[in-house]
Amino acid sequence: MGEDKILFLGDIRKMEEELLMIPGPVPVLPRILRAMSKPMIHHRGDEFGQLYDEIVGILKEIFQTRNDLFVLSGSGTCAMEAAVGNLADKKTGIVCVTNGKFGDRFEEIAGRYKADVVTTVNFAWGRPIELETVKEALENRLNPKVVTMVHNETSTGILNPAKEVGKLARKHDAVFVLDCITSIGGDVVHVDEFCADIAIVGSQKCLGAPPGMSAISVSEKAWDLMLANKKRPYYMDLVAYKKSIEKKQTPYTPALSLFFALHEALAVIKEEGMEKRIERHRMLAKAVRTAITSFGLSLFPELNEVSDYSNTVTAINIPHELTYEQIRGGMRKRGVIVAGGQEKLKGKIFRIATMGNITEKEVLRTIQALEQVLMENKYYGKNSEI
Repeated sequence: MGEDKILFLGDIRKMEEELLMIPGPVPVLPRILRAMSKPMIHHRGDEFGQLYDEIVGILKEIFQTRNDLFVLSGSGTCAMEAAVGNLADKKTGIVCVTNGKFGDRFEEIAGRYKADVVTTVNFAWGRPIELETVKEALENRLNPKVVTMVHNETSTGILNPAKEVGKLARKHDAVFVLDCITSIGGDVVHVDEFCADIAIVGSQKCLGAPPGMSAISVSEKAWDLMLANKKRPYYMDLVAYKKSIEKKQTPYTPALSLFFALHEALAVIKEEGMEKRIERHRMLAKAVRTAITSFGLSLFPELNEVSDYSNTVTAINIPHELTYEQIRGGMRKRGVIVAGGQEKLKGKIFRIATMGNITEKEVLRTIQALEQVLMENKYYGKNSEI
């Protein structure tokens, strides 16, 4: 019994020493974790009402929106499903603009909700979105009601042209649904300026909170389409959220401990200031890219004039001389956890995140660990055969 306890404590210490450099969940500051240990409160009382009101107010500032905003007890995918499920019925035409795993997810969700026609403007994973192709798809698709896109595609490390696609959606009088799950809090996101009728963020990404929460903003145009839909989800019925927020409540029991943590995470953001926070994300991502190319490795995504590298995750090609298992195993042996490629990119790329409350210290540790792994496996970039 005593030996088992010692082993268990050793595992806990190892977990605490390991550095998560994956695109969520991110390392959580001790003060945010401590907030989760607060005693439970009455979720229909004034104390929760004030907490919820403060969270929504701060998030509206971060989103840069005047639209309604709600906090959901569910991860980013929950908010994605809430967006599409509240909008889509059997007569709804949806255009999904995608160049990665999470763009594809919108298409899958739309299919579940039996949208009339789901037109996918499908670019290869890691390829930039071509605006002319999106424009043609919207013009050729009869009366599109909804356009979906992922702003920051973490599966490929590319930042997509939200503002430009938003303008195209508005020109066609379509509701623009923008997944900002991994960009809000880490990059410039002006929801209203981007013409985003619905925008989404996840708690465990750039906001630096534990997983299990999301927030969603909804415009008047989106409400019109939702109210006309008689087959909205039950638990994630945003019309019910709209009615409840007037009483500073959620329609169903909120995840109180996670609300406490999110409130504290937002306090951290306010203390740092959004401008400084975005600049920190940008600087750290640039440092990772600079190190990667100096090691003779190459970045995965291709860019055009309206796309950019992600501020929050860097996707790196795995050279043929190495395997993902060598990179992942070598990094973990040095206490750093990185992410691999997903689905069709499995074994082809690995990803290093720079999101949340990560600092120069963690990035330097990660870069040093990667350099040691490359040297250990005798990879020297273009001269790796030496």
